[in-house]
Amino acid sequence: MTRIGVLSDTHGTLPPQVYSFFADCDELWHAGDIGPDVLERLRYFKPVRAVWGNCDSFALHYELQERLFFEIEGQRVLMTHIGGWPGHYPYELRRTLALARPDIFVCGHSHILKVMYDHEMHFLHINPGAAGRQGFHKVGTLVRFALDPRPCELEIKEYPKLQSPSP
Repeated sequence: MTRIGVLSDTHGTLPPQVYSFFADCDELWHAGDIGPDVLERLRYFKPVRAVWGNCDSFALHYELQERLFFEIEGQRVLMTHIGGWPGHYPYELRRTLALARPDIFVCGHSHILKVMYDHEMHFLHINPGAAGRQGFHKVGTLVRFALDPRPCELEIKEYPKLQSPSP
């Protein structure tokens, strides 16, 4: 059984809840808009799979992919930053999803936590919401689950959104 931690939209802020909530995870998946220094700090903590987001630096665009397709515990996973939600995927991505046929699809961007099964395309859709302080969201959110071999024991962590420092 592999334990997975999923986060997105940190925008350069890594809240302390990441360390406690993901302490027992075997690896972390970051769905983009990572921000400065966050990827390095996450990699020091756990193995990380990540994609770049629309607000990430050129350096992260160079280091990471826009879309990441991989297999773990017999599950095919597709991760990207801008992904929509069931029934509302961007056209080009819809074609990619149909060809890749993932078991799990992970995206971010919206800052809205959404975990649901896409019955039309037959995969688990996970948008972990936003972990950082930048954006309109009211609470930070993180997702974790176990692969045994399918996703199970899915848990969500909500915490007060960190406030931006005063000028």
